[in-house]
Amino acid sequence: MLPEIDSYLSANAARFEDELCELLRIPSVSADSTRKGEVRRAAEWVAAQFRGLGLEVELCETAGHPIVFAEAKADPSKPTVLVYGHYDVQPPDPLDLWTTPPFEPTRRDGNIVARGATDDKGQMFTHVKSAEAWLKGTKGKLPVNLKFLIEGEEEVGSAHLDQFIEANKTKLKADVVVISDTSQFGPGRPAITYGLRGIAYYELKLQGPSRDLHSGTFGGGVMNPANALARVLATIIDERGRIQVPGFYDDVQPLTDLERQQFAALPFDEAQFMKAIGLTAVAGEEGFTTLERRWARPTFDINGLTSGYQGEGAKTVLPAKASAKFSFRLVPKQDPEKIRVALEAHLRRVLPSGVTMELTAFHGAPGVVVPLESPFVAAAVTAVESGFGRKPVFIREGGSIPVVSTFHELLGLDTLLLGWGLDDDNTHSPNEKFCLADFHRGIKASAYLWHEIGKKF
Repeated sequence: MLPEIDSYLSANAARFEDELCELLRIPSVSADSTRKGEVRRAAEWVAAQFRGLGLEVELCETAGHPIVFAEAKADPSKPTVLVYGHYDVQPPDPLDLWTTPPFEPTRRDGNIVARGATDDKGQMFTHVKSAEAWLKGTKGKLPVNLKFLIEGEEEVGSAHLDQFIEANKTKLKADVVVISDTSQFGPGRPAITYGLRGIAYYELKLQGPSRDLHSGTFGGGVMNPANALARVLATIIDERGRIQVPGFYDDVQPLTDLERQQFAALPFDEAQFMKAIGLTAVAGEEGFTTLERRWARPTFDINGLTSGYQGEGAKTVLPAKASAKFSFRLVPKQDPEKIRVALEAHLRRVLPSGVTMELTAFHGAPGVVVPLESPFVAAAVTAVESGFGRKPVFIREGGSIPVVSTFHELLGLDTLLLGWGLDDDNTHSPNEKFCLADFHRGIKASAYLWHEIGKKF
């Protein structure tokens, strides 16, 4: 027990929520160039929070949105923890599906509802408030040295982050990284995530005739780019859920028997999973369970399709262009660049005559698995149990946090992935939410984490 910390957190809980709402009101959509000023306002707001705690703060400019760096020095003999998070958010579209406006945070059913509530403003903010609890709720000294790296481009691929980390290795030197941008296993079931899938994201554009044509006059004599696009995309994955790009599985490491046993032992209710997202059946690669498919197997998904007439009523048009945006989720050891080369060769091989193609590769990152046998993991287990009242389980996550591999490659650091969110938080979707009880539990777990790490060194 840490009575001073517990007392401070309890006394200031309402204020913490109000301050989170202030941050959530800032529409820091990094993908929207018209919101550039709002993204900067969010960066300045976060920087002001750190200055209010007496931390050394820098607003580091990049060619895109700024990075907030803050440091609290406690004792050179103590370990140093680097906390990463992001203050930018996804676009709120489609707006008509929001019950309340996305940038007017609303308390509803024990949750805070707003864009960025769980991804990642709310989760990131727990570590800011836990630092405050130590600096203002005790004698003003942290049990570890803390560094914060909070960026504004995570939702658009972190285009300038690697460059910043490469150029600031000394500034960012630490013993371990902490990131809260993942989820618990379920309500009341906290988790430590030890593996993440990577990503490779593309846009494919097909061009046919020089202009849209009458489908009656020209149909049957001209290759329709929309038809061609459907045929091409269908060649990427078969009916068994296996990706057909040659060499795609060459570097995929199979799940160990122990991992499969651990996943199977988790209290996963497939019927409830389907009900929660409105499914009548699950789907995916044959031979694997739903958890295995979501956490530890590579995937292919079309993220967007565009072609032809999409207005009201009918228009018999043979479109001149068609395009698709799609992504692969990758598992550890798969190389995004190797996948790109193989994919482009495959697409050119199956492309029908009569259309030309252009393939654009957007952001890519490999998957990662972090080791569980470390004193930092042991400290996290104790801290999470203190915050949530229950020992965490170990899980993987299907999403991607590319900076985890960057920290390992450039700084030699492993990452503690401590997620306070839930699978049904509507991340990237309308009505994004964050359970307020978990917000406060996350703050407590974070505060106890600094204590536990400090004790072990």
